[in-house]
Amino acid sequence: MTGTYEHNIDAKGRLFIPAKLREELGATFYLTMGIDACLAVYPMESWNVFTEKFASLPMSQSRVMRPLFANAVKCEPDSQGRIVLPQRLRQYAGLEKEAVIIGVHNRAEIWSAEKWKEAEEEMTPEKMAAFMESLDF
Repeated sequence: MTGTYEHNIDAKGRLFIPAKLREELGATFYLTMGIDACLAVYPMESWNVFTEKFASLPMSQSRVMRPLFANAVKCEPDSQGRIVLPQRLRQYAGLEKEAVIIGVHNRAEIWSAEKWKEAEEEMTPEKMAAFMESLDF
């Protein structure tokens, strides 16, 4: 998944998921806490891989993941392409009105517009070059 999409969250906590991303996410997908104070959106296939990896962890390591699973919700967009963002997840990601949805390889992420702007401003060409070099690209 790729791309950046800006949309508003309505008064009922609903967010429009762009058609291109809905195609890639499928009819049913999972929404949960992400890293870096955003929400992660997993298509069914990626969610299954994620949960299989979780199932293989020792109990002592899997405890840390409890909030992620406790707050995960199965989503099916309505006829207008919207999903409901539960209040607890909106709070976690600091989502109020303006949201940015980005594609990140095998998942999408939902950011508050303000936090996404800050994250983008931190990435400089020099930082990107150093990171790519560290990965042997």
